[in-house]
Amino acid sequence: MYSSDTTKYLIHINLHTEGVVEKPDVVGAIFGQTEGLLGEDLDLRDLQRTGRVGRIDVHITSKRGETRGEILISSSLDRAETAVLAASMETIDRVGPCVAHARVERIEDIRVTKRKQIVDRAKELLLTHFDETTIDSTELLDNVRESMRIEKIGVLGEERVPAGPNVLDSDAVIVVEGRADVINLLRYGIKNAVAVEGTKVPAVIPKLCEVKTATAFLDGDRGGDLILRELLQVTDIDYIALCPRGKSVEDLTRKEIIKSLRNKMPVEYFRDQLEGPEVHPPEKGKEPVKEEATQVIITEKSEEEEETDLPPVTGPTFEQQVREVEGKKTARFLNADYTLINEVSASEVEKALDGADTDAIGVVMDGPVDQRLIDAFLAKGIEFVAAPEFKEIVKRPLSLRLMKIRNA
Repeated sequence: MYSSDTTKYLIHINLHTEGVVEKPDVVGAIFGQTEGLLGEDLDLRDLQRTGRVGRIDVHITSKRGETRGEILISSSLDRAETAVLAASMETIDRVGPCVAHARVERIEDIRVTKRKQIVDRAKELLLTHFDETTIDSTELLDNVRESMRIEKIGVLGEERVPAGPNVLDSDAVIVVEGRADVINLLRYGIKNAVAVEGTKVPAVIPKLCEVKTATAFLDGDRGGDLILRELLQVTDIDYIALCPRGKSVEDLTRKEIIKSLRNKMPVEYFRDQLEGPEVHPPEKGKEPVKEEATQVIITEKSEEEEETDLPPVTGPTFEQQVREVEGKKTARFLNADYTLINEVSASEVEKALDGADTDAIGVVMDGPVDQRLIDAFLAKGIEFVAAPEFKEIVKRPLSLRLMKIRNA
């Protein structure tokens, strides 16, 4: 459009013709109607030949018998000469056979535009492209501590799956998806995690689950659901800890991890949803695990807990909410912390969904759930529902966890 190394100004001219014309017609009108108008020193052809005026750029469109557009002329003349040249463009009154109207919209100082670009870019570079020179001692200590924990990761079995240092010595194990999940649990002092590392369960995982209390703690997505299905087929899983829907274990905070593990649920709640006809869990050669054995296994207090005042995770558990509705024919709407938001009669759950709090992500109820109610839960964005009976379910949802309550 213009030569950036010589251009000082850019003339913007609006053009309107009362008829259909093309670019060559416009250029011809500019040269023809300004020839000899300003004398030899400002003759447009001579100015272009000597490089003091750049090419003439024409951008026009024709619509409904009229042509409108913009003419751009670059100039390396001084301000006064550029202004005179621009004013001469407004004398153009015809383009081809059509009446024309030309009006100078503005004269852009290219140097000012460049300076603005330079300032804006300099601000961006100042904020984003300088290496941080200040030293944050807390960050340095955290990095060193984390590297120490990462170094403690071991491997198990012929498949050399990543595992925390206390997996073999602990009475319980936490089965996660990958190495990054093990690292994140180590970051917060949980050292009895072992990773599946893929969709095929390594042989060492079933062996561990046979002799230890096993908790599956997988990502809250479709991939986590699929791995859980396979674990139920080939391992002796005792409990399932729910990762928040849409999140990964490797990205959870300490509070989210402890809360999920603290509220882990017996695997029986999930079998009806996760098992198909071909799924047969292995026979258990040990006694059923008592409730006292379901506590989160944190092998030692982490350095971060010792040096920072992290608040304990408090509040009701899922099991407590289940016991509260048992035999009462009521339903409870719960938030992500399993805290009660609203309680209604089990027969009025569908009606209560219309005015349900947006924080409600789960429902625990003492009453049957059918396909119509399932569809209503899905429409409201509910993530899990626990009930003693699911009847006439022809379409099992992927985004809604169905947990069957087995009353004592």
